[in-house]
Amino acid sequence: MTNNNYLQQMQKTSSLSDANAAYIEQLYENYLHDQNSVTPEWQTYFSQNYAGAADVSHAAVREHFLALGTQPAANTIYAGDVVIEQKQQAVTSLITAFRCLGHEQANIDPLNLLNKEPAVELTLAYHGLSNADLNTQFDAAGAVGFQQAMLKDIYAALQQTYCGSIGAEIMDITNTEQRNWLLEKFEADRGRGTFSTEQKKRLLHKLVATDGLEKYLSLKYVGQKRFSIEGADALIPLLDTLMLNGAKRGVKEIMVGMAHRGRLNVLVNFIGQEPADLFDEFAGKNSVNGSGDVKYHKGYSSNITTPDGTVHLALAYNPSHLEIINPIVEGLVYAKQWRYDDQQRTAIIPVLIHGDAAFSSQGVNQEVFNFSQVPGYATGGTIHIVTNNQVGFTTSANEGRSTRYCTDIAKMVEAPIFHVNGDDAEACAFTMQLLFEFRQRFKKDIVIDLVCYRRHGHQEIDEPTITQPVMYQVIKAHPTPLQVYVKQLVAAGTVTTAEVTAMEQQYRKALDEHQLVVEADHNADHRLNYRHPLNWKIYTETNWRTVPATNVSKDKLVELAHKLVTTGDIKLQPQVTKLMAARQKMADGEAALDWGFAETLAYATLLVDGYPIRISGEDARRGTFSHRHAYLFDQETNKPYIPLEHLTEGATKQAPFWVYNSILSEEGVMGFEVGYSAAAPDQLVIWEAQYGDFANGAQVVIDQFLSSGEQKWGQKSGLVLFLPHAHEGDGPEHTSARLERYLQLCAQGNMFVIMPTTPAQAFHMLRRHMLYKMRKPLIVMTPKGMLRSPLAVSTLDDLANGQFQAVIGETDADIKVEQVKTVILCSGKVYYNLVSKRREEKIIHTAIIRVEQLYPFPDQEIAQLLTQYKNATQIMWVQEEPKNQGSWYALQDDLRLLVNSKQTLTYVGRPAMASPAVGYSGMHAEQQKKLIAECLGLTERK
Repeated sequence: MTNNNYLQQMQKTSSLSDANAAYIEQLYENYLHDQNSVTPEWQTYFSQNYAGAADVSHAAVREHFLALGTQPAANTIYAGDVVIEQKQQAVTSLITAFRCLGHEQANIDPLNLLNKEPAVELTLAYHGLSNADLNTQFDAAGAVGFQQAMLKDIYAALQQTYCGSIGAEIMDITNTEQRNWLLEKFEADRGRGTFSTEQKKRLLHKLVATDGLEKYLSLKYVGQKRFSIEGADALIPLLDTLMLNGAKRGVKEIMVGMAHRGRLNVLVNFIGQEPADLFDEFAGKNSVNGSGDVKYHKGYSSNITTPDGTVHLALAYNPSHLEIINPIVEGLVYAKQWRYDDQQRTAIIPVLIHGDAAFSSQGVNQEVFNFSQVPGYATGGTIHIVTNNQVGFTTSANEGRSTRYCTDIAKMVEAPIFHVNGDDAEACAFTMQLLFEFRQRFKKDIVIDLVCYRRHGHQEIDEPTITQPVMYQVIKAHPTPLQVYVKQLVAAGTVTTAEVTAMEQQYRKALDEHQLVVEADHNADHRLNYRHPLNWKIYTETNWRTVPATNVSKDKLVELAHKLVTTGDIKLQPQVTKLMAARQKMADGEAALDWGFAETLAYATLLVDGYPIRISGEDARRGTFSHRHAYLFDQETNKPYIPLEHLTEGATKQAPFWVYNSILSEEGVMGFEVGYSAAAPDQLVIWEAQYGDFANGAQVVIDQFLSSGEQKWGQKSGLVLFLPHAHEGDGPEHTSARLERYLQLCAQGNMFVIMPTTPAQAFHMLRRHMLYKMRKPLIVMTPKGMLRSPLAVSTLDDLANGQFQAVIGETDADIKVEQVKTVILCSGKVYYNLVSKRREEKIIHTAIIRVEQLYPFPDQEIAQLLTQYKNATQIMWVQEEPKNQGSWYALQDDLRLLVNSKQTLTYVGRPAMASPAVGYSGMHAEQQKKLIAECLGLTERK
């Protein structure tokens, strides 16, 4: 049957069947993609009846044919030129069935252990076809490379394409252009691709190297853990294919994140680590300054020479917490794309290598997929590779997930998912070629499910037959991927066994001589090629007391303040109008500065000095407590105006300012910002929690990267965490940022923990953080109620003349040092409760010192202030938090060193509690009242 005959037949009918409509819709899609894919008669028909239409629907087709005014019966049967309409539609349905379900019957499991349910939808009989139709010619509309062909050829091609070594999930993609592009490319090559002899030998060489390193390590370091790649050997040629194809298409850098399985092989045979460095790790030699980490957590980077240019490869450091490296890599790549001015996001690309069990089970993967198309986080598509061992430690696949595939999570972003047999090296390489091209073209995530196995247990000294006896009987008898490919190439006459033996001997010799096994250059600094150079070497300061000048001239502050309140003709919301009017008074010097305006002025001064700023969080643009208002929205057009983007005029350029309302995530977004900050030491990078206690959803990021990353791996970060924290009667979940947890993590000068009490302190704190020649994480317990407290205010003079004070001494002139009997040390909002009550009760024998910086602990500064109070017999640590929380447990030993023999150190605060705070405002008020009274001697202390 020809398209023309089918068109003529349908033009005789007015009762259009579902089969006809579906067929026409498919033809029309083909026509939109390539007009020459249909016959001239169909081209004329579509151009006359659907010119300019983006799609053709069943209803539109029906309406058109009804308008013809003829009504022969549907499904009319003709002979000769007129073919059975139902048969043609059956062929169309058969093609669709293979496209949708072929992956379920694909030969993707090298162990052949997958339980395949019979797919009746892929049989001829299911569609009303039989062997009698095999020699009949049908329209294929471009499917599997055919416009028209006999059914037997169409059917064979469908089986070869969709049921071979690749199981392709394409049809879940709803975007017509993306889906048709993949179908055309995949079907044109019949799911295989074509490789030259040279390319096949390169694949072979990579498998020889992969296999060779594992054998070498197993013999040389018997019984040591290495989490070998064996069984997933194809990962190395897969990555090599990406690098080679990337170099041809302008890729400059590939950033890889992965867990431990196969990591050592990736380091040596892909990233280009010196084999001698790896051998030193096995020998237990210390190679870093700091506490270090196990060898299968280490990262590395180098420049690799390819025929089409140099590509920088980097493997991120990774803890044992599976998948947590993923958001860090995304943040690193996003920052580097800006540095390279990679606006198309095709020069620097992220690659994430997952385990099957972790990919489907670790929630951070969902969060990272959610970044895929979100402004401020999208990296232009991530290349996901799953090393699918078909087991997670000792947990079988049916126990580890509820879905058919471990990759089903990727369907949330309609990523193409290709399952490929890990024993078929060429199928793996073809899959990477195809999906990499898709990623570059459409800026979307892609997923390669490398179906393989784990030759040993979870690690080399683990016995897998205890829990998977049948699987490991099969694995024991199964040839290695190298043996499978060698047999294939030798049978085809591509190589000889002697050539393979020579390759293996040459690789072993290179390892024996500690030679590089890839063409890597470790001396060139690729970072100097960035448009915005990256230089960590200037951040060498180790003494936190070497404080840079953070003050800004009053004239400059006034100039910037007025620009921040200039909004043009934008129509503001009434509450925002009121806020901007208040800020106008602050700019004019008629009112004291509140927290939000002082914070914004800090940003403005840094921006005009050339420091880019990035802030992210769930409500970062407005601020959870409506204090920031970095974006102002026109109430009629919804168009935003960002005052911090309009600070300079003419040729003078300010640094960029970015503030993003993040996806509703803590772990993923904080991880992203940690990664971003690692490639942005010259930027102020802030993650703001909606409430401070919500940060505990990202505890693994705090523990594994922020607090310990520098000691373990030498990886620094200047990330700032804004964590709203204060006891204000908001209940257990909106009160505490868990200050105690951060203080417990503090050691070896690894971070700053600050609880500022004035807007000026916040201003100088942020400027100090950027002007320091050191980069450490900065943990800030930010205020809630204090944001609008008339007590917590500052002046422009405080910003122009002051600096950040780690400790603030007594500020009330009525408190005379010789009269003081009790000195209170405290942090945060409780200070204002104390001074208000002290003033009310006219108490003059109690002095109050604010400890603004809790770590590094300012012992010298506190000691200097305490020496004034020679008649004080009691030093009191006061906090709002329960005794087992807050600062007390972490600081008490340091505080005792500051107390002389005539003084006692006392704790005053809430008793130890399981919950951070009570849930009833009345109970909170009573607790707070009692706490303040006790501090000031207004009640007997128990």
